Amino acid sequence: MSSILPVILCGGSGTRLWPASRESMPKQFTPLVDPNASTFQATAQRVADAAVFSKPTVIASSEARFIVAEQLAQMHISADIILEPERRDSAAAVAVAALHGARHGPETVVLVLAADHVIEDAQAFTRAAADAAVGARLGQIMTLGIMPTRAATEYGYIRTGAAVTGAPGVHRIERFVEKPDAAGAERLIAEGALWNSGYFLFRADVMLAELDAHAPQVLAAARAALEEATTDLDFVRLDADAFGRAPKTSIDYAVMERTERAGVLPVSFAWSDVGTWEAVWQVLTHDAQGNAVRGRVELIDTRGSLVHSEGEGVTTVVGLDDVVVVSTPDAVLVSSKARSSQVKELVGVLREKAYPEADAHRRMYRPWGWYQRIDIGDRFQVKRIMVTPGGRLSLQKHFHRAEHWVVVKGTAEVTLDERVILVHENEAVYLPIGLMHRLANPGKIPLELIEVQVGSYTGEDDIIRVEDVYGR
Repeated sequence: MSSILPVILCGGSGTRLWPASRESMPKQFTPLVDPNASTFQATAQRVADAAVFSKPTVIASSEARFIVAEQLAQMHISADIILEPERRDSAAAVAVAALHGARHGPETVVLVLAADHVIEDAQAFTRAAADAAVGARLGQIMTLGIMPTRAATEYGYIRTGAAVTGAPGVHRIERFVEKPDAAGAERLIAEGALWNSGYFLFRADVMLAELDAHAPQVLAAARAALEEATTDLDFVRLDADAFGRAPKTSIDYAVMERTERAGVLPVSFAWSDVGTWEAVWQVLTHDAQGNAVRGRVELIDTRGSLVHSEGEGVTTVVGLDDVVVVSTPDAVLVSSKARSSQVKELVGVLREKAYPEADAHRRMYRPWGWYQRIDIGDRFQVKRIMVTPGGRLSLQKHFHRAEHWVVVKGTAEVTLDERVILVHENEAVYLPIGLMHRLANPGKIPLELIEVQVGSYTGEDDIIRVEDVYGR
């Protein structure tokens, strides 16, 4: 049997998990469950068995390209990375996955999976993928149906139909059911319905035929975007104009609810899409009082709660039950666990009121490292900057601010117009307004420095890039 081509979809901003997950660092790249790895890294590791899977492909936003590359490098996993210029929902991404798979051969079996799901039993998932691939090779568009463990209202359900001949355990899908209320979920479970996991396995030629029949505009836009794609460093950039013509719709609505080829393999391994803080609480280990904690946390007389603390501060809770408390260096969330899905509405309010914390973390990651705001006031801003070994910021200048750099760790290579100098630990350099400059780390250890900006405007958009090795 030929191997399965895994395609990991990294879209979505995870706003229901604010403030830990934000537009600048969505939940799939954040170690919410495993303190040592993000769910994206766990997903990539899950499809790393070369006996079953071929080299993975990642479809991500342009903004996330260097986060994807860095997190794959940390896991020593090689992958093809395709960049979406904008979000067009899952149908367009699946169309790109099918077209990409067809380049390996029309009958290539493609596995499309989300980057933000939690599955603890990787071997059970691998076995399920291999079993479902049997149905896919017979021409079914397969999904994995999770056997429910509770009457969940946050998931869609699948009603199963007749067995598929030649594919043990595989059934045709009788009907997809939208997210029910509590009573509806109870009825569906009693009737044997399954949770819809959102995983899809299909032969590339079969999915392309179904897209052509049911969503031709999506397919045409995806095909043009891939045919006109450009290569940028190690990334493949889909053509923005062509991709933007794809209608915004999900693969469930575009194909799965319309095709007569939909099949499902029931599976029983533990699974969660960790879509809310309550869902995060469910997959974490609990103490004797049913609490799940992360970071520096102290509790008194508290039960059934999730307390997530980031940074150096300590988070304390006294006398509360069934709550979610999330503390980050620049934002705090307190919610009842049952209503934690409303955090998405809260983020909408924050955006309407122009709170920068709605989408941006205090620590902002860049392809060369990261920066973190320490303080800001009228006519000044102070940042801590880390540049990875070999990292280079863009050659740039500012019209409204001067900058002072103090190196606290490592060695900085600083370009000052036509001059290049080295600045060592406990040394400083001054960059007046309008000076063309660049910062780089020529050393073997991370470079850290303190930047003090002084001027009439210190916003990030006062950066005039002249040259950038990262193509920004």
